[in-house]
Amino acid sequence: GCARDWDGLTCWPRATFGEVVKIPCPRFFEEFTRFLQRNCTQEEHWSEPFPPYTIACGFDEGSSKGPEDQKSYYSAFWRVYTAGYAASVTSLITALIVFAAFRKFHCTRNYIHMHLFVSFILRAVAVFTKDAVLFADETMDHCLMSTVACKAAVAFFQFSILANFFWLLIEGIYLQTLLLLTFVSNKKFVWWFIFTGWGAPTAVMFAWVLTRIHQQNTGCWDDDENGVVLWIIKGPILLTVLINFIIFINVIRILVHKLKSQEGGGSHSSHFVRLAKSTLLLIPLFGVHYIVFAFFPESTGLEARLYIELGLGSFQGFVVALLYCFSNAEVQTELKKQLCKWQYQEYLTFTHKHGTFSRETSPVNYVTQSSLLDKISPKRRTSVFQDGVTTV
Repeated sequence: GCARDWDGLTCWPRATFGEVVKIPCPRFFEEFTRFLQRNCTQEEHWSEPFPPYTIACGFDEGSSKGPEDQKSYYSAFWRVYTAGYAASVTSLITALIVFAAFRKFHCTRNYIHMHLFVSFILRAVAVFTKDAVLFADETMDHCLMSTVACKAAVAFFQFSILANFFWLLIEGIYLQTLLLLTFVSNKKFVWWFIFTGWGAPTAVMFAWVLTRIHQQNTGCWDDDENGVVLWIIKGPILLTVLINFIIFINVIRILVHKLKSQEGGGSHSSHFVRLAKSTLLLIPLFGVHYIVFAFFPESTGLEARLYIELGLGSFQGFVVALLYCFSNAEVQTELKKQLCKWQYQEYLTFTHKHGTFSRETSPVNYVTQSSLLDKISPKRRTSVFQDGVTTV
């Protein structure tokens, strides 16, 4: 028969002599309803795909993107989301250091922010790790690759995504709790939040890994998944997105009510501006942009999905760090105080060093030393008196 074959676009499974293998078009083509076929010939060699990729997978060589154009397009897109994740990691680590370094920021709200920051950092690191393990070598045979390292990289990637969505949900739940309840027992809630934010993704991942091992232990676990395996991951993510969207709508409703009650008969334009600002601040915190494609098949609007989930999503951590740390008035005030304190300490150190040196070398100090010598040495007083008499 014919062995597994990687033709650069698709992995063709093992086939017996005379067997015709039928598989769907690769994921990166926009049309997923068409299929490719290859025949295992008498010489135990694979035939060319039929229909050809140019016909079966929704592009025309003369007018649309061919495989090489698709490859260069996704390569450019890889550079965009790599830059986005790099910016997110840098800003998030800096924000974590700021929140951890100042005791003033040690509160439940910022503890939750810090856990969300960590989940974004893990997501970025997981993307870098997955790309390095699975796609660093362009000559790699993805049909034969099935190592522990690549499976671990994919499992870590799935865990980071789950953790990120759960902490986005916890941010929404905590904000709504603050708006609805007058008094919140912070210590009571924070431990439940931590347990849910990290415990739930761990439990889901444990179930997914066991199911993969026993039902679909193929490749690097990054291939198309059957229904059960797919929904172990996708189900909790869709649930968190749906709940967060409902919370987002409810929070906007509460904000509208509070703004109206505060302003009374005030200006409608100022009311609208404040509401718009609140909404824009909440979108990255709640991850509301994910609702756009959450309940559609993955074949729907592939390019738009890539722009929103990878392009914009890669910068989400950067935006969250910017809005909830660096643009925060309390953080800016505290950083300015610390900067002034450092500058004042440097000034004191500088003046102390240079003040000691100037006292040792100044004429005033020399006169003082001479007067001290006069008081101590009788001979010096006599010689000075005699010099004065002679001069007269």
